[in-house]
Parts: sequence; structure tokens; C-alpha cells
Amino acid sequence: MSTGTIVKVSGPLVVAEGMRDANMFDVVRVSDKNLIGEIIEMHGDRASVQVYEETSGLGPGETVVSTGRPMSVELGPGLISTIYDGIQRPLEKLYAACGANIQKGVQVSSLDREKKWLFKPTVKVGDKVTGGDIIGVVQETAVVECRIMLPPKLNGIIKVIKEGEFTVEEEVCIVTNEKGVDVTVPMMQKWPVRKERPYKKKESPDSLLVTGQRVMDTFFPVTKGGVAAIPGPFGSGKTVTQHQIAKWANADIVVYIGCGERGNEMTDVLLEFPELIDPRTGESLMQRTVLIANTSDMPVAAREASIYTGITIAEYFRDMGYSVALMADSTSRWAEALREMSGRLEEMPGEEGYPAYLGSRLAQFYERAGRVQCLGDNDTREGTLTAIGAVSPPGGDTSEPVSQATLRIVKVFWGLDASLAYKRHFPAINWLTSYSLYQEKIDTWADKNVDENFSEQRTTAMRLLQTEAELQEIVQLVGVDSLSHADRLILEVTRSIREDFLHQNSFHEVDTYTSLHKQYRMLNLILKFYEEGGEAIKKGVSIVKLTKMHVIEKIGRAKYLPEDKVDSAFDEIERNIVSEIKDLIKREADEL
Repeated sequence: MSTGTIVKVSGPLVVAEGMRDANMFDVVRVSDKNLIGEIIEMHGDRASVQVYEETSGLGPGETVVSTGRPMSVELGPGLISTIYDGIQRPLEKLYAACGANIQKGVQVSSLDREKKWLFKPTVKVGDKVTGGDIIGVVQETAVVECRIMLPPKLNGIIKVIKEGEFTVEEEVCIVTNEKGVDVTVPMMQKWPVRKERPYKKKESPDSLLVTGQRVMDTFFPVTKGGVAAIPGPFGSGKTVTQHQIAKWANADIVVYIGCGERGNEMTDVLLEFPELIDPRTGESLMQRTVLIANTSDMPVAAREASIYTGITIAEYFRDMGYSVALMADSTSRWAEALREMSGRLEEMPGEEGYPAYLGSRLAQFYERAGRVQCLGDNDTREGTLTAIGAVSPPGGDTSEPVSQATLRIVKVFWGLDASLAYKRHFPAINWLTSYSLYQEKIDTWADKNVDENFSEQRTTAMRLLQTEAELQEIVQLVGVDSLSHADRLILEVTRSIREDFLHQNSFHEVDTYTSLHKQYRMLNLILKFYEEGGEAIKKGVSIVKLTKMHVIEKIGRAKYLPEDKVDSAFDEIERNIVSEIKDLIKREADEL
């Protein structure tokens, strides 16, 4: 251990002398209050420490003691359904220890040391094992099986394997390593948060992360193992969009990081998630969720640590072979914490005061996502980690540094538009500025797994939306009456795409989630109207008569039809489209 003396206190930054034997990123205990901190800079025997707790009352002369270990998280049974702060302290235990206001220096274990878990071995004495191999399982919740893995660098022969109920610290296995030394293995591991967990090989992500949000799944998809950003101004719906993905994405595990967000928004999450029923399992959504709550009134330095804590927990479940979806809300608040600490360290500022290493830190975070072949030789597991980060640019200006650095890294851009939000169009994702670089892979996947015409239909709809934007410029100049009937049909069809397909009510029992099959059938209905209407216009039917058809209302209300009635109801609407347009053509011919 290295012990130093405080010579300077600047908010969450503490400078201590006499720390020559300490290392970068060591965890330290500050003063007799036992505040937790982390060394982030070394100059000779001077260490700069970012303190993860309130530093009021600290002064020069007090001690700083290095623990000699980096900032780490505890990984094992008990993570699921727990609510942590930014440095993995369970908020329920903190509340029990000190009430509604967290006191300084409170120490609580991240995983329950007293609770016993039923451990069932999957290996036997004499088996050869390598790092990452699954040696047993624990049924952590009704829907999640925690797979107990060997530490990554441990290889050898199983000498002892136990079965029964144990705490996370008790020995469940003894492995004789390659040097003939017996190593005891508990259910719990510790892992440094700033170090990526190892894997065999990283693969190219090629399957869709189904979110149930039509604008995302059909037009701007993200893959399992992909990275996406949701930039948008205040009030445009970033948090609600991330909540929707967390609720409905077809991921096995959800890790939600509220990084510097408003306390009332995190309260909504904490109250809503336990009551939500997971459509895949019928159990509470919290049965497969880990929440990290680091609100804007909590110490700023802990905000910087929170996303590393979250992604390390996510990697742990990825290594078990699960599909994990991670939400970071918002990386802008995390970047602001970086900027504040950089300013206190008196580093040379970059653009808009952010540190010069902002881009590389963001890249280090997002690059930990991906689809990987997991470590271990006793089975072939594949895990995915999808990272979705919200960005809150001041005034909605995406030319600011955090947005630009993020866009250079991520492959999906869901650009939220304040003008759409003011029109009450949610999700307020602008279909003309958003993009997905996974589109080609997902087109191939969707044509194979949903319908062979899925990608062709999506391309047609997107082309119509782009044509609409050009036509609207003409309409603003000379009015809608100057357009041909065919062009006015495009405006009517794209209005339907926007209002009936892209607009989605997250608070409606049915409309909150749409399966891929229903998404395909919905878009197919609208394009069927476009196709049949185009033929009618060629035969002399006016656009006015087409827009007064009764079936248009049925197309608009189709999104509220339950999933089990989709095929029968949509078939009926398609027949109505064909029959009503045939009647119009016949009447037009009779009039002539």
C-alpha cells in the first residue's frame, strides 16, 4: 500500500504527495472518512485522484491510501434486477444503511455476501478446462440462468467440483493449473472496469436486433452486436426511445445506464420496469435487467465511471453466450464529466473545452460492443453486446464535438428532430437525415427471415418519402393544385407512411410494439393502395375520389389491430382496397 498526504482539493479532484509507489487507476481511500477515489494522473510522487463522493470538508494534510487494485466490479449471481449507482454500490443497501441521502464513506458490497445460490455443476472431476469454460449454472431469476465461468487466464484439470447452496465467495470448484498448483474458484469474479473482457474472436454482426419500433426495424435497423446513437435536442424523446428499446428489444439481458440524467426520469424507469410484463417470458422486465442510476445531482466523477461499470457487467453476460442490449443515457453528460475533470487537471482543452482525448475515450467505450465467439473449449458459445448511446447536443446542434465524435464511431444514426416532436410525431426520428450502415446485411437477413420482398418494399417506401420532400418544396412555392394527380397520390401515400406507419404510440397497449411480420404487412397495405391507386389514375380516376375512399381509414387504424388478428384483418383490408378502386374505375368508365 502507498500512503500520501493531501496538498490540494479542487471539487472532486484531490492532489496527494508521497504516492510514488501507487499506480495509475489504483483505487484509493481518502481521509478518515474513507471516501472512494481513483488515481487518474501521476507526476513524480504526486497523484491526482478523482473522488467518487462529495469532498466538502476535506483539506490539506489528510491521508490518501492506495489499495493497490484498479477500479473493479464484482461479477456473479445477484446482478440481475439490482439497481446500482455509478460505482456499483446497490442503492437499496445504501438506503438501508443511511436513508434517502447517501452519506460519505459508506461501504457496501456489490453482491450479497450472505445469500446462498443453488449451484449445479456442468463439469466433473478430471475434466480438462480452460479460461471462460462454464463449470456450473445458477438459476438467478425466473428467466435468467447465470453461467459460472472459469476466470479467463485459468487453465487446468478439475480436482474438486461441488453441488449445493453456496454464497458468492464460497469455493465451488478447485482446479489444478498447468504448474500443478491448486486454485480455488468461487462463483464471484472481479474485473477492472477500464479493461475489455477477452474473447476468442470478433465476428461481423449480421442479424437484426428487433426493437418493435417500426421506424427503426424497417428503415434504420441496428444489428445484434451493433452500435447506434440517438442524438436530439431537449424534449425530442431520447429517453423514451431508449426506454422503448429496453422494454421490447429481443435481447436476453438489458443493462440500462442513467448517466447524469434527471432524477425524475430515473424514477420513472425504477417504477415502470418492475411493473412491465416481458412479452417473451410473461415475467417482470426487471427479471432480465440491470439498472445503473447515476443522476445529475450525484458526484460528477462517478458519472465518468458509470458507463465503464455498465459495459463491464454487459460483457460478463455476453461471455455467457447471451444477447445483451446496453443503453447509455446520455453520453453527453459523461463527456461533460470528462470536461470538468480535465479542466481541474489543468489539461490543454480541445474543441469547446472538451479534452483532446474525447474521441478516443468514446471509441474505447463503443468498440467494446460486438458479436463474439466466447472464451472456453467445452462448448461453442456466441454472445452479442449492442450499445445504444443517447447524445444531448446543446440546442440540438449535432455539429458539436460529442455528436461528431460519436458519429465517426457508430454505424446507426437515429436523428431526433425537434420540429417532429413539436408536431407530436413520435418517435421523432427524421427519416431524411437518419441512416444505418447495417442496411445491406439486414436486407439480406429480413428477406430470408421475414418475407422475400421485405427489402424491396422498404426501398420503395424510402424512395417515396424522398420524392415527397422534393414535391413539398414545389407545393410551398405554387400550391398543391399545380401537381399532377400521380404526384398528389405520392403525397397521400407518404402522408399515410408518416402518420400510419412511422408514427407510433408508446403508451398504447397494442401500438407500443409491432412484430416484423406486422410491420411488413402494414407497409404492404400502404404500397398496395399506391399501386392500385396509380392504375386508377391512369384510367382517369381523380385523386380527390381516391382520397375519399372508406378503406383509407381502415389502413390508418390497422396499426391498432392485435398481432393474432393481423393476417385475417389485413387480407380483408387488401380485398377492400382492390374492390373499392375497381368500383371507382367502373364508375369513371360509366360516366364517360
